[in-house]
Amino acid sequence: MNFRWQAAQETHRGNRRKNNEDSVLCRPEVPLFAVADGMGGHMAGDVASQAITDALGRIPLGGALSDDVDRVEDALLNVNDELRLHARNECRGGTVGSTVVTLLARDDVGVVLWAGDSRLYRLRGGRLEQVTRDHNPVSDLLDSGAVTEEEALAADTNIITRAVGGQANLSLDVAVFDVDGGDTLLLCSDGLYREIGEDVLVDVMAGEDLEAAKNDLIARCLAGSAKDNVSVVLARPEVAR
Repeated sequence: MNFRWQAAQETHRGNRRKNNEDSVLCRPEVPLFAVADGMGGHMAGDVASQAITDALGRIPLGGALSDDVDRVEDALLNVNDELRLHARNECRGGTVGSTVVTLLARDDVGVVLWAGDSRLYRLRGGRLEQVTRDHNPVSDLLDSGAVTEEEALAADTNIITRAVGGQANLSLDVAVFDVDGGDTLLLCSDGLYREIGEDVLVDVMAGEDLEAAKNDLIARCLAGSAKDNVSVVLARPEVAR
């Protein structure tokens, strides 16, 4: 199945942060999409997130899907090394890091690579599914049933167990899933899903106009506390004619 991808993107500093440490990437012609969330409380989070999207934007893609996945992974591993060198040389050994979630697709197959707690959701037939799993200690409790989703979101989950630039040897999680025409895919930073419930995500993502849906999501965040930066990438495959 050949798809033509529609996409919309936005990143905003929110209501309380002075700087925006998020960065987003949309390459619908490939397609490749990404959201990177610079680690709050650390030095140069904006440098880290921008380094990720810049590197992903330069990758030559369009070969076999497995080869393109390898190229994305290699690019993120190279950025990991560069950020750690930058931290040693310019930031007195402090952490310069960022979460990342990336989506590659070819025909009816999607591949997501991620590190940290930026997420990928898929909406299909009115059902919202979280494709990624957050890399933080609370996720282990959530998976075991020791806490509920509401308790997990309310807990202190600022501790990220994986991030680009955070460890000498970066381990990226990879998931493969099917893509269908009319699916709506959402990549976002935690500044979105901590502000907006899944019922609202379903309603907004179901809209036909992705630009309007993106604007609606950002506006709803800003109408609330919006304590963090917020980033949104919406993508939808449509059957090519």
